[in-house]
Amino acid sequence: MTPNPLAGVFYHWLGGLASASFYVPYRGVKRWSWEIYWLTGGIFSWLLAPWFFAAIQTEDLLGVLGRTPASVIGWPIVFGLLWGFGGLGYGLVMRYLGLSLGMAVVLGLCTVFGTLIPPIFAGEFAAKLLDTLSGNVILGGILMTLAGIIVVAMAGARKDAALSEEQKAAAVAEFDFRKGIVVAILAGIFSACFAFGLAAGEPIKAISAEAGTGPLWTGLPVLCLVMFGGLITNTIWCVVLIARNRSAPQWLGRGEAAGAPLGRNLLLCAIAGTAWYFQFFFYTMGESQMGRLGFSSWTLHMASIIIFGTIWGFAFREWRDAAPRVKAMVWAGVGILVGATIVIGYGNLLAE
Repeated sequence: MTPNPLAGVFYHWLGGLASASFYVPYRGVKRWSWEIYWLTGGIFSWLLAPWFFAAIQTEDLLGVLGRTPASVIGWPIVFGLLWGFGGLGYGLVMRYLGLSLGMAVVLGLCTVFGTLIPPIFAGEFAAKLLDTLSGNVILGGILMTLAGIIVVAMAGARKDAALSEEQKAAAVAEFDFRKGIVVAILAGIFSACFAFGLAAGEPIKAISAEAGTGPLWTGLPVLCLVMFGGLITNTIWCVVLIARNRSAPQWLGRGEAAGAPLGRNLLLCAIAGTAWYFQFFFYTMGESQMGRLGFSSWTLHMASIIIFGTIWGFAFREWRDAAPRVKAMVWAGVGILVGATIVIGYGNLLAE
């Protein structure tokens, strides 16, 4: 199948929409502690959804993984473990900074590390980005993405600086700028490990293709491994919190969760967890369409998340008390990000 970078950009937009939207259902969960609903949704994100969709969309899933050398199996799981720390921090950032500002800071750092380190590590940075017109265009798109992220982050910082503590709490119930920024920086660095896990799993994609899997779906077996690593990290941390807070009875509607709508909570967690997985489901589809410069997919993914995350931030009125010039600033940042995705898609088209 001939790569289609424009279709790839569209798939990355779908992935960005899924990522930016996953936390929305969690807002409707009642009387469950964070560790309870995060682990409940995570079982769908990191275990059920990856294996279900890989089983139905790929050929001989278990056989493919069985024919993969143990060393190749191991690295995606290791990077998934590290990415799991980023996922944990990501959930906390949403609590402390809200959708708009939190995503801008986390994903800014994640963009830099996740996009540029794989080609640098492979010794292909100059060949793929500096020595060709298509690489130059993509590098320009990456720089545009970083500029858009900076503009959005600056707008968020100005908004928060102008608000009273009461206004901040009204927009984000657990707002804590200092704590949120620290967690966001760490989450952004660790979250980039997901891109490293996908790169480490490239041989698995080749084996899956040999088994007869179509090019859109060869990345799904790799997702099973990276997500499994994330499952280990998140489960350990959530179990520690559950033991510390004695919150396990909440699953049965006991203790602080007495009277909680258990069926509704479970459904919302399932929707949130599946949406979290779908960002990477569409990511692998988009990456398959980007050709030999597929590492630029990470930038497209990050930009798309911020675009839709900002839209959700306005929908939930996180920006309602911001000055008009600050609102204009954040939309200017979103506009830069939209333009960046188009530039990167065009650069990949030139490479074909």
